[in-house]
Amino acid sequence: MTAKRLSRRAVLRGLLQGSAISVALPVLDVFLNGNGTALAAGGPLPLRFGTWFWGCGMTPDRWNPVAAGADYAITPELAALETHRREFSVFSGFNVDLDGRPNQVHSSGVVGTLTGNAPRVPDEFASPSLDVLVADAVGADTRFRSLEIAACGDPRHSYSRRSTSVINAAEVSPVTFYQRIFGSDFQDPNAETFAPDPSLMMRQSVLSAVKEDRQRLMNAVGSRDRARLDQYFTSVRQSEQQLEIMMREPEPLASCVVPAVPGETTQGAEIETVEANHRLLAQLLALALACNQTKVFNVVFSPGASKLRRAGSSADHHQLTHEEPVDNALGYQPQATWFVERSMAAFSEFLTILKSVPEGDGTLLDNSLVLAHSETSLAKTHDVTGIPLLLAGRAGGRVRSGLHIKGNGDPVSRVGLTVQQVMGLPVDRWGTRSMETQRPLTEVLA
Repeated sequence: MTAKRLSRRAVLRGLLQGSAISVALPVLDVFLNGNGTALAAGGPLPLRFGTWFWGCGMTPDRWNPVAAGADYAITPELAALETHRREFSVFSGFNVDLDGRPNQVHSSGVVGTLTGNAPRVPDEFASPSLDVLVADAVGADTRFRSLEIAACGDPRHSYSRRSTSVINAAEVSPVTFYQRIFGSDFQDPNAETFAPDPSLMMRQSVLSAVKEDRQRLMNAVGSRDRARLDQYFTSVRQSEQQLEIMMREPEPLASCVVPAVPGETTQGAEIETVEANHRLLAQLLALALACNQTKVFNVVFSPGASKLRRAGSSADHHQLTHEEPVDNALGYQPQATWFVERSMAAFSEFLTILKSVPEGDGTLLDNSLVLAHSETSLAKTHDVTGIPLLLAGRAGGRVRSGLHIKGNGDPVSRVGLTVQQVMGLPVDRWGTRSMETQRPLTEVLA
């Protein structure tokens, strides 16, 4: 293995438990042109698109900035994103037009945003979701056409759909997600016979399995690539170590008494559990993106009608949006709003993870376009006017960021049309009925 012979498709190979495995590589300087802006073969750096979803919307007066443009003041419910404000844009005042159809609560908003069409019945996807359209155009040359993850523990929490009945189920376990990316077999996680043995998987690190190939690669590349590979391999090993801890039998404690079996509860909905799962799933997703295993992804932090709850509380986020009274002094629902702020903190962490991966002369986030959205504005009234939207990343220089764009009642499909054009799809109109549009958001186009 020499630097001159390396190509973008190079992988490390070895044996793990008697099976041949391969580990893909991140973008290295040796793959790039002299300026670090494109692949040496002449092609551009990989461009990724993804969605990031949280349930139960926001509080309009605490979410929407007042001023338009680049000099808007950050609002309370966006405060957790302050560190990234130059790397995302806020969209306010964009609506899902129902055209006389009933508002399918916790459904019309997300379906309208992702398909440009108001559903007639709950969860009706009359056309493919935005990510599927993008994946059809750009995902044919990667191992996975798209990857979906859900932090709340239910694989049905996915809004990636080719039709109403054809759903791309989400990965919910960091262990199985890890095995899907790095394991020796690429089994369907939805198959009934899929039963990975985590203890077997963790007896040997994939990095140990490719040790000889890895050392040859380190000797063949320059100092910047060695540093980048060291960071990448460290990230892979840290993920392995976190998974090992999750599967390790705890030490016995004399004071620990096993209680009676409790009644059924919503699995994995406590906010700290969801945040921890989201963090590890996001770190693994970033590794998959950096290695060009996929160019399209979808993340669900909490589903529509969010069931997030505080530890020890029986009231979940969705319940609070309807039952918690508005505090007269504050002018909003403080407990329900707390979940919005925690959701934005999780999105901020997601952007930090993408931003931490160097790529070319920028970062993984620089070469990505992430649409973050919810299914409603004010969840208390199930409002689908003013759907909250964020567009993060610079899409390889194709997008201007750091802006607040006011929609002034325009259809949310303008955002979806813009995304498709940024991702190179040959489309000049998108949406149906009142949401059909030919007007991309030129303010964000570089």
